[in-house]
Amino acid sequence: MKREQISVFDIFKIGIGPSSSHTLGPWRAAQQFVKALQQQDALPLVTGIQILLYGSLAKTGKGHGTDIAILLGLSGDDPVTFDVSAIDDKTAGIKANNKLMLGGMQEISFYEADDLLFLYNDQLPFHPNAVTFQAFLSNGRAISETYYSIGGGFVVKEGGEAQAKAEVDLPFPIEHAGDLLHWCLKTGLKISEVVMENELTWQPELDVRAGILNIFRVMRECIYRGCHTTGYLPGGLNVARRAASLNRRLIGSHPYQNYDEWVMAIRATGNTFKNTLDWVSCFALAVNEENASFGRVVTAPTNGAAGVVPAVLQYLIVFCDGFTDEKIIQFISTASEVGSIFKKGATLSAAMGGCQAEIGVSSAMAAAALTECLGGSQRQVLMAAEIAMEHHLGMTCDPIGGLVQVPCIERNTMGAIKAITASQLALQTNPDNAKVSLDAVVKTMWQTALDMNSKYKETSDGGLAINIPISLPEC
Repeated sequence: MKREQISVFDIFKIGIGPSSSHTLGPWRAAQQFVKALQQQDALPLVTGIQILLYGSLAKTGKGHGTDIAILLGLSGDDPVTFDVSAIDDKTAGIKANNKLMLGGMQEISFYEADDLLFLYNDQLPFHPNAVTFQAFLSNGRAISETYYSIGGGFVVKEGGEAQAKAEVDLPFPIEHAGDLLHWCLKTGLKISEVVMENELTWQPELDVRAGILNIFRVMRECIYRGCHTTGYLPGGLNVARRAASLNRRLIGSHPYQNYDEWVMAIRATGNTFKNTLDWVSCFALAVNEENASFGRVVTAPTNGAAGVVPAVLQYLIVFCDGFTDEKIIQFISTASEVGSIFKKGATLSAAMGGCQAEIGVSSAMAAAALTECLGGSQRQVLMAAEIAMEHHLGMTCDPIGGLVQVPCIERNTMGAIKAITASQLALQTNPDNAKVSLDAVVKTMWQTALDMNSKYKETSDGGLAINIPISLPEC
């Protein structure tokens, strides 16, 4: 049986908010379509293009910036490097001039109302997040490809497979949590060490370590930026940013000039229970307010849940003396493996599984990572992940106005706090007495996802999305 091989750098992707499924995924799909045109020597022949959005991509696409992501992807821009401050000007120019520079090389006519269609009542069978690109050529031919954004920024072309690392013979192949535990007990390795051994089949250790620390750099910058940016979030809900004002109240008169000094200043505020809770919430709010503002974030494993893992990692750094490269690499490596187990056994897509697939998975990832970094055994690490997910089972995805703001941002604070609680419970428990395994909770999550009504799966057709009266401006 062929097993899916997932790297740390597949679970943690650097990109732009607000959604991994609805922003990063469609952006990557657009890039792949342009690449396909280039490979067929068709790019210079393209005179026009049409994009069809189906299912959840249509219903919540405007609020999630799907249209913006696709325009930028077709223009040849990359979410890892594109200047987020230039998003508005770039997309406004395309719409105002009715011109798009396909792949950054081929200018074509583009009329948004006619060429970017939201098919609200149509859904393709493979996945709710579907987009079809149609390119019309000067020789009378047309090229059409369909892509599915399946969660966490992963993209599958119709009839193909998700782009991933080149298939190799991993020293420790893992499909289920039971496989991971088997290798840990057989070798005595920690989960993070098993992950590192697998990563070394793709690239040298120095590159792996540098890549993981670069992921942390983006997380750190996102937290710091979010804690120092005021104003209101875009989209029309008029949601005020809270992280900056909370940071000011908590930090008091303690001086600092940069991130490192800020960490020391936070430590100086004390580590009472209430203070710690407030700071963890502040960290999570900061990330997801940046995410909602089309800021640069790391999928962890999604954008909608991007605040949980960084917030718990920041908790480790500030309150548990975890500010070392080794601890950071250990944390991110462990978290990635738990995320990959959920990806293989269930889903990371809220359009498939509701918010349990996002906040629930991110909380499980963070709980496991924190537990290993605090000295937990391999069994306790997996137990922490199980506890965290067990108490997110059935969580619906019902974004108001199709925006990744309410209730999404606050849910990241809840996921982070649950992760810390799950870790503490696991560290104080003999895992031999556990009644529920991580594999059992992954299976249960997937069964719950299949049974969940579609209106609670990122469609904004149910839950809070229909019970909170709002009036959004016309897009």
